[in-house]
Parts: sequence; structure tokens; C-alpha cells
Amino acid sequence: MMMEAGCGEGGGGGGGGGKDERVPQWGAQETRELIAARGELEREAVAARRSARTLWDAVASRLREHGYRRTADQCKCKWKNLVNRYKGKETSDPENGRQCPFFEELHAVFTERARNMQRQLLESESGSSVKKKLKRPSGDLSSEESEDEEDEAEESGDEKPMKSRKRKAADKRQQSQRVAEKSRTGMSSIHELLQDFLAQQHLMDVQWHEVMERRSQERLVFEQEWRQTMQKLEQERLMLEHTWMEREEQRRMREEARAEKRDALLNTLLNKLLQEDL
Repeated sequence: MMMEAGCGEGGGGGGGGGKDERVPQWGAQETRELIAARGELEREAVAARRSARTLWDAVASRLREHGYRRTADQCKCKWKNLVNRYKGKETSDPENGRQCPFFEELHAVFTERARNMQRQLLESESGSSVKKKLKRPSGDLSSEESEDEEDEAEESGDEKPMKSRKRKAADKRQQSQRVAEKSRTGMSSIHELLQDFLAQQHLMDVQWHEVMERRSQERLVFEQEWRQTMQKLEQERLMLEHTWMEREEQRRMREEARAEKRDALLNTLLNKLLQEDL
């Protein structure tokens, strides 16, 4: 969260007239509202028709509708930090397991974006095929007009050989075949692009899961080593405590022995003094 504060909060004060004001950090619910607003704009295809500034102004406006006052720059910086977290560009503490807290929400937005791109490609593909079909009848019409002109010429006395008609018909068939092959080639290239995109998306998901699994394993190994170290230190502490207690017991016994000898010596001296007095 400290890295996000450097851009998402501090970088959003561009319109504050140079005042160094501390902007509150993003809360969890506020972040979810930001992701939801960005996802709605993706679904409505607003991002394809607006500039970046207008887009983030719209996001900030939707946040204000939910009671959150954020500027367009703050929303943009926060989104950039979230995308970096999603792509695994930022490192986080492996002990707390918070590599990307909003992964599910972000994954839904990017999945929807991929579907929209696929749908746009399919629509562009269908649009190009329709244009080709629209252009094709015009060519057929001109050929039909030319045939009518040829018939009129024949009626007027300018007769054409039958071989030229067959040749023209064969040329038309070859031209239609070439157009069909080109359309099939264009469709196959679009399908290949879609397959490559989906393959790359799947590869990114697999790599992300591998990274998460590796970090989880590293965290488990770290926890095991930490527990073993703590157990070793506890055992050493118990041994030192036991040794100290033994030394204290020996010292107490020596003190008691000295006290007994001192008492015996004092009694002997007192007895001698008493005998001398008598």
C-alpha cells in the first residue's frame, strides 16, 4: 500500500494549485468500486471512443456517485498500480500472502476485454465479407450489361464467336474462385490471430499460477525453517536454565555447609570460654 500511495494518492493532486495535501489511502470497497466502474466502461466500449483523460473523468464521476471523491489522475494511478500487481511486476511480502488482493475482480475485467476484442474482430471480419459481397454483384451487373451490349451487337449484325463467350465465363468463374480463396485466407488469418491471443492469455494465466505456487512453496519452507530455529532456541534456553538451576543448587549447598561449619566453630569457642571462666 505504501507504493500505491506514491502514485495513487500523492500523484492525484495535480489540480491542487501546488499545495502539499495528504490524500487518504484507497480503501478496499473504494478500490472495488474503481474496478467495477472501469469494467462497466469496458463493457460499454466507451474506452474505444474517448480519450484517456475523458475516460478517467468518467470513472471519477462514477466514483463520486458512490460517495468517493477522487480525481481522474488518482483513479489513473491507482488503476496502473492494480494492473502492475495483476501482471506480477510488483513484489510483495511472501509471508502475508497478499500478492494481488483484487485478482478475481481484475481477472474478470481483462477476460471481458478479451471477449470484446474477439467480438470486434469477428464483427470486422463479417463486415469485410459483406463489403466483398456488395462489391461482387456490381461486377456481375456490369458483366450482365456487357452481355446485353454483346447481344445488342449481335442483333445489329456484329456476331461474336462462341469460344469468346466460353472464355469469358471461365474467367468469371476463376475470378470468383480467387475471391473466395482470399476471403478464406483472411478468415484463417483472423482465426490464427485469435488463437494466438487466447494462447498467450492462457500462458500468462499458467505463468501467474506457477509464480503464486512457487511463492507459496517458498513461504512454507521459510515457515518450517523459522519453526525449527525457534525450537532450537527454546531447547538451548531450557538447557541453560537447567544448568543455572544446578549451579544455584550447588551454591546453596556450599553456603549451608559453610554456615554449619561456622556454627560449630562458634559453639566450640563459646564452650572453651565458659570452661575458662569456671
